[in-house]
Amino acid sequence: VLHSYSRCSENNMSLRPQTPGMQETLSKCPSRIVHFIVFEDCVRAVLTYICVCVFLVADIISTVEFNHSGELLATGDKGGRVVIFQQEPESKNSPQCRGEYNVYSTFQSHEPEFDYLKSLEIEEKINKICWLPQKNAAHFLLSTNDKTIKLWKISERDRRPEGYNLKEEDGTLRNPNSVTTLRVPILQPMDLMVEASPRRVFANAHTYHINSISINSDNETYLSADDLRINLWNLEITDRSFNIVDIKPGNMEELTEVITASEFHPYQCSTFVYSSSKGSIRLCDMRAAALCDRHCKLFEEQEDPSQRSFFSEIISSISDVKFSHSGRYMMTRDYLSVKIWDLNMEKHPVETFQVHEYLRSKLCSLYENDCIFDKFECCWNGNDGVVMTGSYNNFFRMFECGSRRDVTLEASRESSKPHMVLKPRKVCAGGKRKKDEITVDSLDFSKKILHTAWHPNDNVIAVATTNNLYIFQDKVN
Repeated sequence: VLHSYSRCSENNMSLRPQTPGMQETLSKCPSRIVHFIVFEDCVRAVLTYICVCVFLVADIISTVEFNHSGELLATGDKGGRVVIFQQEPESKNSPQCRGEYNVYSTFQSHEPEFDYLKSLEIEEKINKICWLPQKNAAHFLLSTNDKTIKLWKISERDRRPEGYNLKEEDGTLRNPNSVTTLRVPILQPMDLMVEASPRRVFANAHTYHINSISINSDNETYLSADDLRINLWNLEITDRSFNIVDIKPGNMEELTEVITASEFHPYQCSTFVYSSSKGSIRLCDMRAAALCDRHCKLFEEQEDPSQRSFFSEIISSISDVKFSHSGRYMMTRDYLSVKIWDLNMEKHPVETFQVHEYLRSKLCSLYENDCIFDKFECCWNGNDGVVMTGSYNNFFRMFECGSRRDVTLEASRESSKPHMVLKPRKVCAGGKRKKDEITVDSLDFSKKILHTAWHPNDNVIAVATTNNLYIFQDKVN
C-alpha cells in the first residue's frame, strides 16, 4: 500500500447553533445541509447524525483517472471537487517507498445549479474526468457533471514579477505623474504554487445526464454521451457541437434502451463504441455517415433462454466499456461479469470472467436495496494482460487474460496498512466454509468499489471506496 486518503469537506458555516456543544460539529459541515436552528438539547444526537451523514455524501469519490504518463492521478467527488495527486520521484534510500502519491492540487470544478425552465436541480457531482495528452509544461483535463463539461488547465508558478512602474509592491496604483524613471520588472523566486484555471466551458448541449467523455486520438475533438445522444465537440469551440448518435424515439413510450457508456478508439480517430442497457455494444465509424445511428458492428452475446429471469435485462446492462491500449480488444462490464471482445469477432466474447457469480442467488434482495443498479467500472493494465474491476465488501478482482488466473483483494483500513502485502480473499458460495473464507450472507453491500484505475506503465492501481482512495503497488523485492 502506498497511501490511503480520506476525503473531507473544509466548508465553514456562519450559523451559530443555540444548543451547547453543537458549534464544533456544525462548523465542519457544508452550509447547504443546515436549514434550521436547534432549540432543544434532546435533538442533539439526531442533528449530529444528520449532519455527519449528509456531510459524507459530498465527499464520496465518483471518478478516478490516471493521466497518460501516470505521474498524476485525479479524483472527483459528489461535492464537485477535483483532487489531483502527484507521484513523487523514486528514492534511492527507500526503494520500497518508490513513487508515492501526494496531494498536488485541489479545486472546485462544479457548483450546484438549477434549471429554471425544467425546475430541475443540477448536481455538482463529477461524473467523469478525462486527461488530455500533455503538450507543454501545463496539464489539461476535462471534467463533467450531469450537464456541463469544463476544460481545466493545471499549471505551476514558482516566480512572481516585481518592480512595476505604475503599481506599488502591495498592488495599489501609482500616480503616473510621479514616475520619473523607468525600471524593468524582474522575476523573483517564490514558493511553488499550483493553479487550476478554467479554459473552456461546454454547456447547453445535453438534455439528459452525461455518463461519458472521451478524448479523440487527433487531440482536437472529444465526445460526450448521455442517455440518448452522443455529441462530438472541438476543444476550441464551446458554443456548438455535432450530434453523431441519437437513439431517442419519436414517442418516448417506445423507448427500450439507453446509452450507458462510450469511448473513442485509441488510434483510429473515426471509430468509437457505445454500450446500451440491453447488453449490446455498437462500433461506429464517422467516415460512413455524419449521423452514426447505423452501426458498423454489433457485439452481443445471445442469452440462453433457459437461464432467463426477471432480472436478466437488469444484470445484462453494461456499465462500462474500455478499449485495450493496443486497440485490438475491448472490455465490457455488466453486473456479474467482465467480458473481453475481439473487434474482429462480434458473435461472442473471447473471454468471460465471473466477478461475483455467487450473488446470482441474491438478486431479489439486491433488487430491493437497489444494489442491482450499481455501475461498476473496469480497467486494463499497461500491457493489456490483466483486467481489474470492483465488487462488494470493498473487494476488487483481477483477472489474467488467457490463463484464467484471478485474485480477489480487499481495500480497507483494517487489512491495508502501508507496505503490507495484501492477502487474497475468498468468498464461500455454499457448503462448508474454510478458514479465512467469508460467506455471502456476511458481505457488506454498503461497502463497494465502483471506480478503479491502473497506471499506464507501472503496476500501480487506485481504487475508491466511498470517501477513501487506496493506492497499491506490486511487491518490491
